Amino acid sequence: MEVERVQILALDELKELPSQFIREANERPENTKAMEGINVPVISLSQPHHFLVKEITQVASEWGFFLLTDHGISPTLIQRLQEVGHEFFALPQMDKEAYANDPSMGRFEGYGTKMTKNFEEKLEWVDYYFHLMAPLSRVNYNMWPQNPACYREITEDYSKEMLRVTNKVLELLSEGLGLESKVLKSSLGNEEIELEMKINMYPPCPQPELALGVEPHTDMSALTLLIPNDVPGLQVWKDNNWVAVNYLHNALFVHIGDQLEVLSNGKYKSVLHRSLVNKERMRMSWAVFVVPPHDTVIGPLSLLLNYQNPSKFSTKTFAEYRHRKFNKLPQ
Repeated sequence: MEVERVQILALDELKELPSQFIREANERPENTKAMEGINVPVISLSQPHHFLVKEITQVASEWGFFLLTDHGISPTLIQRLQEVGHEFFALPQMDKEAYANDPSMGRFEGYGTKMTKNFEEKLEWVDYYFHLMAPLSRVNYNMWPQNPACYREITEDYSKEMLRVTNKVLELLSEGLGLESKVLKSSLGNEEIELEMKINMYPPCPQPELALGVEPHTDMSALTLLIPNDVPGLQVWKDNNWVAVNYLHNALFVHIGDQLEVLSNGKYKSVLHRSLVNKERMRMSWAVFVVPPHDTVIGPLSLLLNYQNPSKFSTKTFAEYRHRKFNKLPQ
């Protein structure tokens, strides 16, 4: 099946946005502008441990989102990861199409464009590359780009760093619930926790005030660890307003996802967010989704039920949860 890529549309130097990308009036960025003067929380991992637990617990409960600094990931590694991502999307179209996925046939890994329309029959202004990063037993290297040649080496190094930071954040969030540090990781599958990489590429858009790169949604992951390029666009929902997330060099953008909201029985909040696009510049982001294996049973942690309402969330496997969300919400 031939798919019309957003990047190809952008290269045609359109003067007007195609109708299938024009949002309803109440969704358009020009009519739903972010609040000014509000900054999202920034958390440094260099703080004393007890301060970190207190701070991350508060932010995860009130925002569901924060910027993480002093995380120990080499700026050189982040730069190289972004370079190979740029290089892939700069390849000739035929080379990229060799990795095309087909979600309609259950093949999610690879190069894609989300052509599934939402309830209003609208599309998102984004192309992407998606593949599994961990655990090694489930990684299919045939679905990783072979060009650039150094893509695998760099991405494997980055995967190790993502696992390290994930472990640290989950430990802090566990202690914030009054639990032992390993409880959340154990509930999400221990060493079988999956890391899924999605490189989002938002080409320049002729009328960004009318379009969305990604429409409002929460992530089905437990955590999402994201780095963007320096083109702004991410916004999070807080106190009934959109808040723009300013770029902070080498910071990780950390989203609390649906699975942690379920496991914490609602104490931690899965953050609603969206992505805007830019008229002059390409925006890119590298998102790593931290998810449990699909057969993992997800429900409120039993240790929390003594002091929180146990009926807030039902218990089901992650695969069932994902299926229900895809069928209920426009994704």
